[in-house]
Amino acid sequence: MGRPGMGLPPLGAPGVGALVALALGTVGLTLTYGPAQGALFLIGGALGLSLYHAAFGFTSAWRVFILDGRGRGLRVQMLLLAMAVLLFFPALSSGTLFGNEVRGLVSPAGLGVIAGAFIFGIGMQLGGGCASGTLFTAGGGNARMLITLVFFIVGSLLGTVHFDWWASLPSLEPMALWQPFGAWGGIALSLAIFGAIALMTLRVERRRHGTLEQAPDSPVHGAARWLRGPWPLVAGAVALVVLNFLTLAISGRPWGITAAFALWGAKIAQLVGIDPTAWGYWQRPANAQALQSSIFADITTIMNFGIIAGAMLAASLAGRFAPSLRIPLRSVIAAVVGGLMLGYGARIAYGCNIGAYFSGIASGSLHGYLWAVAAFAGNILGVKLRPWFFMERRTSRADG
Repeated sequence: MGRPGMGLPPLGAPGVGALVALALGTVGLTLTYGPAQGALFLIGGALGLSLYHAAFGFTSAWRVFILDGRGRGLRVQMLLLAMAVLLFFPALSSGTLFGNEVRGLVSPAGLGVIAGAFIFGIGMQLGGGCASGTLFTAGGGNARMLITLVFFIVGSLLGTVHFDWWASLPSLEPMALWQPFGAWGGIALSLAIFGAIALMTLRVERRRHGTLEQAPDSPVHGAARWLRGPWPLVAGAVALVVLNFLTLAISGRPWGITAAFALWGAKIAQLVGIDPTAWGYWQRPANAQALQSSIFADITTIMNFGIIAGAMLAASLAGRFAPSLRIPLRSVIAAVVGGLMLGYGARIAYGCNIGAYFSGIASGSLHGYLWAVAAFAGNILGVKLRPWFFMERRTSRADG
């Protein structure tokens, strides 16, 4: 199946459906909301395909390091962040990119971020994925992750109920590293931090195993690999950085995911007779406007839809789209609990592994660094809880 020169498997109904959705969605959004909206939907599709083919899981990389001391995934994440700050800081410090105004995802760094990221970190391990991981694995046919996604949305809505209370807790004013140090000073400091983390993973891995883990050989070679996968992990990192930078250029701000989940939850709440406008979060001008508008006018929403379609296309190209509803009860419980924690934690922490960690640090935001530390601590606890839910041995086998 993976020999060089073999043709692609038939796409089947899911793959054809994904292609049709990407094509019609791009045209429809372009005609209704303008070319930028159509382009962002396609970028979402490319993100979904890249995440799936590279199996770029933040959750699994952290779990592997916590359990086994293998740091290859974490080192690639540091490379991802290094490439991002090199691209983002000059643009954000100047305020414009290709003539368009741009701004970073910079939020207060305080107790709410610590609590929310810690909760999110536990949810990563119980839910089986992060925000991007939930979307691309659900789009790729993982039925269990659909459960996580549903309760991710519920948790996000609940987070908006208490958002103002968490935001009122002590915190530092929003600040980006490029503000006090300039673009290149901020880049130098950031690269030093990423380099120190990468060196730490090297020392831990060599001490525990003697040698460094090597990337597995791909069963598919040549041009077919780029269509069918699997991609090298580094290729996935490059793709995510470039696509995030395109998102910044077109939308004026970096890639995010979970604000859309809160919006979807609020829309559903309205349908069943609950009025979310009574909560302070939905009285903020930008959120109030999003709630009053169509979800297809929301940038984060249409990019999320694109991620799901792109992952479905990738899974079909790989010949691995085969959903199964045979999910153990404890795994279902973990998906429910994990999803609620992911959604609630992301909302009160000003973002998830994408909006706070990847795009937050790419923006130079202090809250992104604080989020990473607290979320990693949450992952340590989540890893300890996994055996009860999944009946697994102490292993690093990844699922997201």
